[in-house]
Amino acid sequence: MNDQQLADLRQTYSQRTLTEADVLPGPVAQFRRWLEEALEARLDEPTAMNLATVDAAGQPAARIVLLKGLPNDEGFLFFTNYDSRKGRELATSPLAALTFFWPGLERQVRIEGRVEKVPEPDSTAYFQSRPRSSQIGAWASPQSQPIASREFLEAREQEVAARFEGQQPLPRPEFWGGYLLRPHRVEFWQGRPSRLHDRILYEHTAGTWNRHRLAP
Repeated sequence: MNDQQLADLRQTYSQRTLTEADVLPGPVAQFRRWLEEALEARLDEPTAMNLATVDAAGQPAARIVLLKGLPNDEGFLFFTNYDSRKGRELATSPLAALTFFWPGLERQVRIEGRVEKVPEPDSTAYFQSRPRSSQIGAWASPQSQPIASREFLEAREQEVAARFEGQQPLPRPEFWGGYLLRPHRVEFWQGRPSRLHDRILYEHTAGTWNRHRLAP
């Protein structure tokens, strides 16, 4: 494919609309409504979200993680290795952004907020609810660190499996747990024809959520 063919790729969005009257007062409740519709539509990986962080030098980085909860409609929950690149960056700068894209519904949600670690009992409860293989994988992987080979990782997996043989659930590693992103800005985007998309923005100011329509 040449550059012109690439530039000519486009799609007309026309499935739905989004008006100020359509949305709920709170953005997390509105997100929950959209997520339920994505689940009902049986979209691939509806809980996959792009998590963007920034390091001490201002260099942004992004990766896909999975949403694991919306506790009390206060924020967006995910889990990871605290020593991973994202964990180190969140320790330096706890501001982050999330993006969900559901092309099957012609929708996108952008979220910005402050991230905090969840209480240890919550991290332990979720860790021990995971499949045993996932628990072993969390112990075995020095996430984001250079490793010599695939064989090194597989050997670590076998070592951890032997170490905890007969034990279920495994203890949670101290270097692994959950984060909650508490949003202060959430934008809902609905694709429309002629690139005149609907964008409804929630901003949290003075203790309340205010809504605005944005130009596409």
